[in-house]
Amino acid sequence: MPEAYIVDAIRTPVGVGKLSGGFAAIHPADLGAHPISVLVQQGGFDPAAIDDVIYGCLDTIGSQSGNIARTCAMVAGLPQTVPGVTIDRQCGSSQQAVHFAAQAVMSGTADLIVAGGVQKMSQFPIGSSYSAGEPYGATDPWSGSPGWIRRFGAGEVSQFASAERIASDWGFSRLDMEEFALASHQRAAVAQQEGRFDREITPFAGVTRDEGPRPDTTLEKMARLGTLRPDGQLTAAVSSQISDGSSAVLVASEHAVKTHRLTPRARIHHISVLGDDAVNILTAPLPATEQALQRAGLTISDIDLYEVNEAFASVPMAWLKHLGADPDKLNVNGGAIALGHPLGASGTRLMITLLHELERTGGRYGLQTMCEGGGVANVTIIERL
Repeated sequence: MPEAYIVDAIRTPVGVGKLSGGFAAIHPADLGAHPISVLVQQGGFDPAAIDDVIYGCLDTIGSQSGNIARTCAMVAGLPQTVPGVTIDRQCGSSQQAVHFAAQAVMSGTADLIVAGGVQKMSQFPIGSSYSAGEPYGATDPWSGSPGWIRRFGAGEVSQFASAERIASDWGFSRLDMEEFALASHQRAAVAQQEGRFDREITPFAGVTRDEGPRPDTTLEKMARLGTLRPDGQLTAAVSSQISDGSSAVLVASEHAVKTHRLTPRARIHHISVLGDDAVNILTAPLPATEQALQRAGLTISDIDLYEVNEAFASVPMAWLKHLGADPDKLNVNGGAIALGHPLGASGTRLMITLLHELERTGGRYGLQTMCEGGGVANVTIIERL
């Protein structure tokens, strides 16, 4: 089977998703276009050779609507012959963009694809699209569906309920999760201090570094926060931060590598996606990782580094325990609790950080997975070259 290679990978800093954030005044198309422009500049190839731009984005309303992938491609200065498509697999949208790009290359129907994502949460908070077209408003996409209710009942379907349930089922206390969150901030702070993100970040609009990490946070400060639910353990401190950002990777075939004299940095070793509980929606990374390792002929001990999205602390904590994985290999430069979670861009943000850390440490295999709305999880295994 033809191989799919990662030739380059770049991201903007992750800005806090508030009006005080560094990207709050930036149009989503300009934010998403920046990594595309940098990939082309660094690659030195004719941009007309790009077969497609595949971008993840959620809540595609307002200035994020109208196929933002195509808009970003045009703002980036790509020729008008270059198409674009926007996809929504919830938090895994840009990871799925890489999967689609790899599948196109492996099938021989494309040679060079930009895959990534963009999200402007300071402008469009999570769930902004839920009430669009609803005469009485809606709190979720399932409300009022007789078919859904017949199959799953009328109970709550939410990431918050699932994260609480995972913490309860796996026996994680609030303190356990706060200690995990503190480690995420500490790891991110060390990574920033040591310049580990410097090669993967392209400054934009005056923002030069991720805005989310809090090196001065403490367990005492976390303990003072109120819970997100009256009867729960979750707080903002153990949850991912709302964020703005964009990220992109260049996926190439062997033919494109030779034709454009590109240097592959990694081989996409495995791609898969699996559905799990559609109500307890954050559990899918556990069975999805097991399936991926089996299909790839690898064990968890063969993997040098893991990136498991920190939507909530309970999710990667349960993943570690379920897989018997090494916590010292997990999110070694911090995760979404510290760095932020710009939904449509997070998949490739994790992949970009994973690639650069494999290069820094000399590791061979990196595995990435993340929980996604609807009870789905993508898994990608890359091999550093």
